[in-house]
Amino acid sequence: MAASEMSDIEQTGIFRIARAGDDEVPEAPREPLDLGPRVRELRKARGWTLEQAAGQAGLARSTLSKIENGQMSPTYEALKKLAGGLSISVPQLFTPSRGRKASSRMAVTTAEDGQPLATATYEHRLLAGALTAKRMLPYTARIRARSLEEFGGWVRHDGEELLYVLTGIVRLHTEFHEPVDLRRGDSVYYDATMGHNVVSLSPEDATILWVTSLGEG
Repeated sequence: MAASEMSDIEQTGIFRIARAGDDEVPEAPREPLDLGPRVRELRKARGWTLEQAAGQAGLARSTLSKIENGQMSPTYEALKKLAGGLSISVPQLFTPSRGRKASSRMAVTTAEDGQPLATATYEHRLLAGALTAKRMLPYTARIRARSLEEFGGWVRHDGEELLYVLTGIVRLHTEFHEPVDLRRGDSVYYDATMGHNVVSLSPEDATILWVTSLGEG
């Protein structure tokens, strides 16, 4: 990629009814968190009614309603069902929201969208180009280069990078590691401040998906 383009969950809850020895249970309680409002917040963030959320969790609607209104302390089995229905871990039920509001941002890039940017070694096609202030830079690239000598030196830029091979075979050269050959379906994640270049080993130009982190945005 051209240089110019470029916590662990804090377990803050308490388990008044948790059994000792469960791996998911925080070792020591910190700031208490009212479970009811937290469950309601998680449910509404998904746009679910009480009936829908209860169905997802395998709980009775009345049980979920009592949990949300602080009228009962659920058993640990009920907590596990509830977390499973919300597709989160049990500790996340007791993790305060970071205050980040839901966003409606979305961008669709069809196969015909995106103007290619060709260089001597790569041909990039930016994805989600209509979105500004992104935290990731996703794009596909056709790898034209066949040897390391075709580059004028190492490519380096800020951030971390994921490379996923779509077609063909590529060789990733980096300044601190031995070259790595990658085939369709293979991927590699690396620090992009480390010098790196990619060449195609296929008779045809290989294609890859690149996703580069852009910080907080």
